[in-house]
Amino acid sequence: MEGLIGFVTAATALAGSPGPATLSLAAAGATYGPRRGIAFMAGILVGMVAVMAIVATGVTQALLAMPGIAPAVTLLAAGYFLYLAFRIATAPPLRDAHPSLGLPTFSGGMLLSLINPKGYAAMAGLFSSFNLLDQRGTADAVAKVIVVTVIISMVNTLWLIGGGAMTRYFRNPRVSRALNILFALLLLGSALALWL
Repeated sequence: MEGLIGFVTAATALAGSPGPATLSLAAAGATYGPRRGIAFMAGILVGMVAVMAIVATGVTQALLAMPGIAPAVTLLAAGYFLYLAFRIATAPPLRDAHPSLGLPTFSGGMLLSLINPKGYAAMAGLFSSFNLLDQRGTADAVAKVIVVTVIISMVNTLWLIGGGAMTRYFRNPRVSRALNILFALLLLGSALALWL
């Protein structure tokens, strides 16, 4: 039970921290409303289940064990986070957003999860740091996937609804700029915390 409490606490902190998926959900909620962002949220969740399966089976660990891969992945992930932080910080207020930007889709959400280095790093840390079922590798991995899926579902729903509640603030140019910069700094802080 003690391992489960620690695991749930860590998973909630990692899933709830600002990152590409959570910030995208907040933006989708603010722009289109929570109801229209559900398909995007479902795609993010399915993508994260795939990420957990990749991490749990050791594919990520095997790739990172190859000489030179880990530093390259770290640099690519750092570049990706810097790029996302820049895009968030410089995003225009919602009223100035280009009208051709479409509603986020299920496949877009799934792709976001699959290319998100934060997801891989977070799941690798969670899966390697905690044991829920001693001496039962497969059952332990399945239990972790179930627990994390429930947590991510709840946390992502809150980000989507929270974004919907913030719509009016994102339409004010000055407030929008301040919130965008804050989200960008939080994203960089969460990335830095993963690497330290």
